[in-house]
Amino acid sequence: MVEVKSVKIDGESIHVFKSAIYIFVTSTGNTLELNMIVSEVIVKKYRKEENLIIEIELQDGRIIGAIMQLKIWSGTLPQLNLYCEVNDLEEYHDFEKVIENESFFPNIEEGITLEEIRKVEMPNEKVILKLNLPIDQTEWLSKQKKADLNEIIKELIYEIWSK
Repeated sequence: MVEVKSVKIDGESIHVFKSAIYIFVTSTGNTLELNMIVSEVIVKKYRKEENLIIEIELQDGRIIGAIMQLKIWSGTLPQLNLYCEVNDLEEYHDFEKVIENESFFPNIEEGITLEEIRKVEMPNEKVILKLNLPIDQTEWLSKQKKADLNEIIKELIYEIWSK
């Protein structure tokens, strides 16, 4: 079975937690498919893109470069599905084949958790808080830099969680 060593999207290396690369065989044609578990940050970054320039390095040293289309697969973990048409199946003779009417697809979610992914790359989300505080605290808050406030709140939450 062919295994992926690394992936670059538009020239940028991304962290791939697990992946499966295979040929999807249908009555209308064949596609090279790459399913990957990635971070939520990567899904958010590329979710609106239709086509991406992909460079896939395989464990055996081969490099596949292609313009691939993107699908976001919903699952319990953040995933990208990249695919492109292939004409010459001989070039991919050692790739796993998935037939359109079969129910088998590689399960790449097994053995990894969202917590493990977030240890590598934690996404940040914008939060707006409306607080009712004493005026002296309000004045102090208004004098602080945004980055400092973010760090203060983050540390405070982690401290409360640890109790």
